[in-house]
Amino acid sequence: MVKMILLYGHPDDPAAFEDYYHHTHLPIARKGPNVRLFELSKVLKTPDGGEPPYYRTAELWFDSVDDADACVRSNEGQAWMADWENFATGGVTVLVTETD
Repeated sequence: MVKMILLYGHPDDPAAFEDYYHHTHLPIARKGPNVRLFELSKVLKTPDGGEPPYYRTAELWFDSVDDADACVRSNEGQAWMADWENFATGGVTVLVTETD
């Protein structure tokens, strides 16, 4: 399996981020082809109780790298990624990983 991990930096306005993320962004993101599973998380803290470097994470699971690439290249994937600029004021880091 392949995971695309999205690491959202701390937004300028967390309440606005949450509203947009849940009501506007996720409906766009869920249209991406080939996604087997979405896992969404809000980061609470670091193990030592410190301020975490990220605000939220999202994991999108795919059967293969080709499926992940096809999602990103699709019209739906392009719309999903373009939408980040509308709410992710803390930036987004994207990693593509393969599970062991």
